[in-house]
Amino acid sequence: MAEELEYYEAVGRRKEASARVRIYPGGSGNVVVNDRELETYFCRDVDVHRLMEPLEVTGMQDRFDVSVQVKGGGMTGQSGATRLGIARALVEADPELRPVLRKGGFLTRDARVKERKKPGLKRARKAPQYTKR
Repeated sequence: MAEELEYYEAVGRRKEASARVRIYPGGSGNVVVNDRELETYFCRDVDVHRLMEPLEVTGMQDRFDVSVQVKGGGMTGQSGATRLGIARALVEADPELRPVLRKGGFLTRDARVKERKKPGLKRARKAPQYTKR
């Protein structure tokens, strides 16, 4: 017999951002990010919609309360990290959701990060302007 946990926890990362997500069963769909309401922390609707997608696709938006501690990076990276964390926590809570989340691409870590600057170049790839004489 499986013991009922108080919450399910997972970590999501994107770019320089890292999010520790806890989902609490039996909630009402309340989302708190860094001790603030979701809409006050993520001002852009795109970011709010992006991180709520895993809950909406699985139809779990009213079954869990979500608590997130996120740090590093910018708003886009933080919302992406939160999205991955929520998806991973949902799989912890119910492994049968894995195929649905995998098909939607919510369990795939976005590995794109800023490319380092190379010596002799102005940025990662931009070379100084060529002059013939």
